[in-house]
Amino acid sequence: MRFISYAQNNEDVLLWRALGEVQNGFYIDVGANDPVEHSVTKAFYDAGWHGINIEPLPLHIAAFDEQRPRDLNLAIAAGSADGELTLYDVPAVRGWASPEAAVAALHRAEGHEVTELRVPVRTLASVCAEHVEGEIHFLKIDVEGFEGEVLRGMDFARWRPWVLVIEATLPGRRETNYAVWEELVTGQRYRYAWFDGLNRYYVAEEHAGLLAQFDVQPNVFDDFIPHHLDSAWRQIDALQQNVGRMDHELQRHVSRIDVLEAQTAEGWARAADMERNALTHQALHQDAVRQSEMLAQQSEVLAQRSEMLAQQLEQLRSSKDAMEAQLRLEKQTMEAQLRLEKQAMEAQLLLEKQAMEAQLHLEKQTIEARLHQSAAWGKEMEQRLLAVLASNSWRITAPLRFVLQRGPHSMANIGRSKAKGAARRGLRWLTSRESVRSTVLPLVMRSPQLQALTSRTLAAVKQATAENVAQASDVPHALRELPQSAREALQQLRHAYAPHEE
Repeated sequence: MRFISYAQNNEDVLLWRALGEVQNGFYIDVGANDPVEHSVTKAFYDAGWHGINIEPLPLHIAAFDEQRPRDLNLAIAAGSADGELTLYDVPAVRGWASPEAAVAALHRAEGHEVTELRVPVRTLASVCAEHVEGEIHFLKIDVEGFEGEVLRGMDFARWRPWVLVIEATLPGRRETNYAVWEELVTGQRYRYAWFDGLNRYYVAEEHAGLLAQFDVQPNVFDDFIPHHLDSAWRQIDALQQNVGRMDHELQRHVSRIDVLEAQTAEGWARAADMERNALTHQALHQDAVRQSEMLAQQSEVLAQRSEMLAQQLEQLRSSKDAMEAQLRLEKQTMEAQLRLEKQAMEAQLLLEKQAMEAQLHLEKQTIEARLHQSAAWGKEMEQRLLAVLASNSWRITAPLRFVLQRGPHSMANIGRSKAKGAARRGLRWLTSRESVRSTVLPLVMRSPQLQALTSRTLAAVKQATAENVAQASDVPHALRELPQSAREALQQLRHAYAPHEE
């Protein structure tokens, strides 16, 4: 169903886009002013919502009491502390009442009459403590320059409206004034969402998912019409029904005129007969003349009524033509506005696409930098592991690790592999010490038996290295930045400290 907007600047369209799926929601309207005209809450009330309307002017709050029986309507002003204040009203302009003396002085300087009255003041925190039990889905504040005082009287730590709508310009001007109070909102974990030229919108951090609903202004995709246009269309429908009824009434009167004309003709015939018998029926002739006069008078009256009805019908047709011309003009205006909004939206989407491409480029550079950091970390880990393998403590505990890895059931095989393992370890130790290598290798070269043993040991070491390389595909993803030598050293550490298997 098409949404009908009552708000001055389509505020209710944006709020409905974000909160329309909420059933039986709750709102607070500070500076409610009127239950229909420029009302941000009227559409929500019609959809089954209810809430609190705060309006200090007695005449205005009386309209809320009459039209909003489900709402709580308070004839007070909201401020930073309970008490009283002077309200400056401009009777000629509805909605310009303000507690700010500077605003009143500005209105007087522009030639407007300003009246003063004393009204009670309560903080929003005290109102919520007395009347609010569940969620507050949105809070709207429009108090003509007094927004900062209203915000100081609210406890946002205890009550967390999902969305805030706060007037952010000077009364009747485009100049903004939100800098003096915005910290009172953003400092309470609310994020800025949108500025519509009159109001600023904020979303509570715990409902940050609603921010996406405030990306663009109200547009054709929101499927809404102003309530004035809806009212005009309803009036046209009523006029068309009226015209139909008038046509029916006119036809009925025309039929009656035809009957009367037939009766008149019959009367004239009867009068003629009476005149022919006038010599013998003088009395009857006089009576016929009187009846003929009466019928003529009735015919004249009916003719006048017929003419009057024809004039009314012509007026109704003229009214209908004027209304249809006005609707065509409004339709052309709305189509032109929608074309402009579409062009603006396409330009904004292009800017967002360019910003996203720039962000993706930056993220790519960041990932490449992280990959370089991972490679540097792998090299550093390799150096540390090699230092552990080269340490005296690692070599000294080698026999103990060997025993723990093998377990008690494999002790019978130790004798057969002890000589081979000792040879390999000795060879590793010799090749890792430059001073020992330069002394021992000449001695090995003098003995053919030692040369053969060294060759066999080197071949066994190469075979073990090839097996380790074949298992490289099983290396976890987090360790693939490490060099092969570092992964082998880390595998040895794990085997050394692995739990003993029975």
